[in-house]
Amino acid sequence: MKFRRQRREEVGINLTPLIDVVFLLLIFFMVSTTFNRETQLSIDLPEAEGSPPPTTDEQIEILINEAGQYRVNGQGLVDSRMRTLQAAIYKISAGDTTMPMVITADAQAAHQDVVRAMDAAGQMGFVHLSITTRQPAERAGSPGQ
Repeated sequence: MKFRRQRREEVGINLTPLIDVVFLLLIFFMVSTTFNRETQLSIDLPEAEGSPPPTTDEQIEILINEAGQYRVNGQGLVDSRMRTLQAAIYKISAGDTTMPMVITADAQAAHQDVVRAMDAAGQMGFVHLSITTRQPAERAGSPGQ
């Protein structure tokens, strides 16, 4: 009997399903990714040991107390919402975004309240922003005395 030899097929890996899975993952990540446009504010932080910057009459000062209440140039706001804060800033600045802005916050004020004030200024286009500090008090009985 003469048997025919069967042809041996070459062993290979089919990459088509792998390519399909990678392609589907690529599409998934492209669709699910959000693109945020990050905005930046130029912030001038005065040093605690330096001399205070010169103050001008034409500036906006935002005061934030420990409870998170805002005062814009001494005028209290009815609530702590960003829209209210922006309206008060716009009333004082009359749309002039080149005016310097100073944020003075209580040491115990929440970080969120300070960031809200900075965000309100950034959304309105203010770029000359300063945060006030105070010079550290000399300790009584320090080693240098």
